Amino acid sequence: MRESLPIVIPTPSSLGSTDQNYRLSLELMQQKLLLKNYSEHTIKTYVHMFRQFLKYLYPMPLHHVNKTHITKYHLWLVTDRNVSVSYQNQSINAIKFYIEKVLKHPVTVYELERPTKHKTLPKVLSLIEVHQIIEATRNLKHRTILSIIYGSGLRISECINLKIIDIDSSSMRIWVRNAKGKKDRVTLLSNDLLKLLRDYYKIYRPKKWLFEGQTKQQYSPSSIRQFFNRAKFKALGRSSATVHTLRHSFATHLLENGTNLRYIQKLLGHSSSKTTEIYTHVCTTNLTDITSPFDLLNKKVYLKGK
Repeated sequence: MRESLPIVIPTPSSLGSTDQNYRLSLELMQQKLLLKNYSEHTIKTYVHMFRQFLKYLYPMPLHHVNKTHITKYHLWLVTDRNVSVSYQNQSINAIKFYIEKVLKHPVTVYELERPTKHKTLPKVLSLIEVHQIIEATRNLKHRTILSIIYGSGLRISECINLKIIDIDSSSMRIWVRNAKGKKDRVTLLSNDLLKLLRDYYKIYRPKKWLFEGQTKQQYSPSSIRQFFNRAKFKALGRSSATVHTLRHSFATHLLENGTNLRYIQKLLGHSSSKTTEIYTHVCTTNLTDITSPFDLLNKKVYLKGK
């Protein structure tokens, strides 16, 4: 973004007070996110991130803001608040959305430097650990939720968005609709999971959503995290695993069982194979098939003739 390019909408309203302009910018951003059919989670995140940026700027008039202020803000986030790389990227995405989608400035007008992502491997549970966590979940609804997240490789948002009609027992598959990236896909429905789902349905009789709360609304992500953490602590004690770890474990266990990486990519709904390839780094099957040079030394392979 050019130094002189202000990030404020050039309308008569920009002549009002700073508080009015800040409120207007947030309202317009939220409206645009809704019109573009962004998920509720993304809308909350973007609005929150942009609101934090405005708090940092206050009481500076928006028409004075330029690239330098944006850069200084993200430098402050890193040096003073010590935020994560993910937080930095979400903040940049929110500001980019406001500039490009609300103000309609072209992408080529500005450049925002992004932090380098740490190449960390996903946390993965063993088959035994997954079994222990599910077994520690006595409530049938809770057990079914964790089972379908692991057994079908779902995100939390995909799980709570499932409807009864998405369970296709005739083809033994689950329809995941309007998932991340606004894409539909199909994933696995195992025989054991289908039996569990039928037992669950007989008792709870959901009306619209497959998993409903007490008021028949969608089950909440926070509730899933809470009972997962209880079961995890009961089964494993202290562990850094999260609900999303079940999805990572699903992919890794498929790979260890010989499933083609391309099929795993489709089941997970990844746009790029590079995203799926990270599971090759945590898959242990291939490692067990490799002989260490140290074992060769013990077998005196290298010492023949001496």
